[in-house]
Amino acid sequence: MSEDEGSVRIDSWIWSVRLMKTRSMAATACRGGHVRVNGERVKAAHSVRTGDEVRLRHAGRERIVVVKRLVKKRVGAPVAVECYIDNSPPPPPREIAVQVPIRDRGTGRPTKRDRREMERLWSRGGGPGEGPS
Repeated sequence: MSEDEGSVRIDSWIWSVRLMKTRSMAATACRGGHVRVNGERVKAAHSVRTGDEVRLRHAGRERIVVVKRLVKKRVGAPVAVECYIDNSPPPPPREIAVQVPIRDRGTGRPTKRDRREMERLWSRGGGPGEGPS
């Protein structure tokens, strides 16, 4: 299951240690320039070795991991965590990450004035409705 010497394809390793859901998603991330090994953008066939730093942007978050162990086949979650050292910054709190406007229950549909007010607030906060419409 693991190798002491040698290397493994980066897309295969990312999938094996459960950083991505599928291997094709990992390969697509490599093609899109979202994967870096030791600071360099890499293709899916790039070989990764023990001690390499892998930076991966996925789902609006950057993961920074150091390869501790090489695996070719997908492993369970407890084993996958032992294959890398996670140096990623903590994810933002959920309250900050998702800001959904809340209207009082039973107020009905927003009027044109209400809608414009909501769009004005969203454009300031960087939410939906950015830019002129």
